[in-house]
Amino acid sequence: MTSALPRLSAPAAQRLLLGAQGLLDDPARRATAASLQALIERLGFVQVDTINVVARAHDLTLFSRLDGYQPEQLRKLLEDKRNLFEGFTHDASAIPTAWFPQWKPRFARDQARIHAHAWWQHHFRGTDGARVVKDVKTRIEREGPLKSSDFEHPEKRGPWWGWKPQKAALDFLWRSGELMIPRREGFQKVYDLTERVLPEHHARPCPEPAEHLEWACATAAERLWVFTPKELAEFWASIEATEAKAWCASAAKAGRIVPVEVAGADGASRPAFAVADWERRLARLPEAPDRTRLLCPFDPILRDRARALRRFGFDYRFEAFVPEPKRQYGYFVLPILEGDRLVGRLDPKLHRDRGVLEIKGLWWEPGVKPTRARKRALDEALERLAGFVGADEILLP
Repeated sequence: MTSALPRLSAPAAQRLLLGAQGLLDDPARRATAASLQALIERLGFVQVDTINVVARAHDLTLFSRLDGYQPEQLRKLLEDKRNLFEGFTHDASAIPTAWFPQWKPRFARDQARIHAHAWWQHHFRGTDGARVVKDVKTRIEREGPLKSSDFEHPEKRGPWWGWKPQKAALDFLWRSGELMIPRREGFQKVYDLTERVLPEHHARPCPEPAEHLEWACATAAERLWVFTPKELAEFWASIEATEAKAWCASAAKAGRIVPVEVAGADGASRPAFAVADWERRLARLPEAPDRTRLLCPFDPILRDRARALRRFGFDYRFEAFVPEPKRQYGYFVLPILEGDRLVGRLDPKLHRDRGVLEIKGLWWEPGVKPTRARKRALDEALERLAGFVGADEILLP
């Protein structure tokens, strides 16, 4: 018995996701403040990460879509123009400031969750947590923007789960919306009062639950084009899957989205939803750029590892936090995108003191032959990356 639902082939589903997330556009187009802002709005947000083995995650994500992108352009949008702000989605991200009011429900939720979490008890053990938080905020009110290093604590602790109470207080105040990050110094967060950083947006009212649900689902759908309720909920990480499921049912009934069957890379079909005009969008998508690109481990098409496996047959695991003897590939492995196919992965390391980009390992996907043309295209991608990160030499395995 055949399904009455429209069926998307695996290649069609792949192209729709690539098109929605800006990977079918010409990466050689001009990189300006306006085109960068438009790209980030199209993506929804760009994940910010501290690891700098070859380049920061957000810079790699943007460079893979805009050849001429420079990190200073993003800094200006964040720190000078305030067109973006640094907040949380599923992780720390650069987000269009126009959507700041939609983070107010999250601020209230995170404040309650953190108070009830073992995280709070762990970081404030032996101290009055509420008092520490109050003292930290009072100092910023009085002295202006401060970093974690501006707060002393007699107990020596490590940089991560050994955070001193004041660092944990800063993070708590940021996650609950009382502080913002107006800039970074040496990639260290600088914190200030939200009302001083974004006074106009801070003053706007918190959206009602129904308004926020509509925004969260509708904007996520416009950035995925084909999705499950779970994927909608996880896009911004601001609503529950049950809420997204109810929204999908209502939106489908109204004809705003349509139920579909989506073929995976494994040939199996699974139920999902798509924007109502998905066929028109698919027909209008350009062909993939005729080039090879290296993607960030946190690229939007890879962030959902289960979806990447279903859509592309690409089994990717981020191994930076896996003990080295247990790693299958490497610390910060970049997937290789050839046109609209994920064809391999490589493990890079930038030696800044020597100006050398070392490729510690290179692996092609099963069935992908390292032809002369394919290797030449990869060499060109590596040359672009080397130029971006300031390397004069590339060492291949």
